[in-house]
Amino acid sequence: MATPETSREPCPDRILDDIGGAFGMGAVGGAAFHFLKGTYHSPKNERLIGGSQAVRMNAPRVGGSFAVWGGLFSTFDCTMVYLRQKEDPWNSIIAGAATGGFLQMRQGLGAASRSAAFGGILLAMIEGAGIMLNKLMSAPQNFPAMEEAPASMAGLGGIPAGVGGIPAMEAASDSSSSSSSSSWFGGMFGGGKPPETAAGGGGAKTQVLESFDAPSPPSFEYK
Repeated sequence: MATPETSREPCPDRILDDIGGAFGMGAVGGAAFHFLKGTYHSPKNERLIGGSQAVRMNAPRVGGSFAVWGGLFSTFDCTMVYLRQKEDPWNSIIAGAATGGFLQMRQGLGAASRSAAFGGILLAMIEGAGIMLNKLMSAPQNFPAMEEAPASMAGLGGIPAGVGGIPAMEAASDSSSSSSSSSWFGGMFGGGKPPETAAGGGGAKTQVLESFDAPSPPSFEYK
């Protein structure tokens, strides 16, 4: 993400860009302020006319004052860039102090010093807020790491932690489901292995077929 210094126009064009932007901001803000002020101080039936007259008289003056401040600030900023050969917040802070002091030079040394200090502090606050916002916007999003299963559960049910690439929890669940299904079928068909199975595989098949031949549901007819 670009810093506030690098996202601005290069230095020769920066002066004209700041002059135009400052004039537009001052004209719009001054128009809104003086329209409300002129409307409030005008007679009851002439509030709209009074507000429009106040805008025409004062909005260009406020826009011009902003343009002068923006032009001087950009000029001092470009001067500091040329002297220091780098772009950093100190250029804007020094330019703000120099602009404030230069605009109050006619009022004396004390007024110029106070205005310079105020301009430097104001630009320092603006630059600090911009740097903090830049850091917040460019900070990476830290997602919480996935928690691993405890080591005691890795060998659950006597199954190793990985069988054929299957995790321990899945292998344990498969073994428990297979044991429960076998016990359910065993209880349904007589429980345990019949003796015929030991002699040959046909006994188990015959018993299963006989169990399916039984009437379901049972009949209770009297004979």
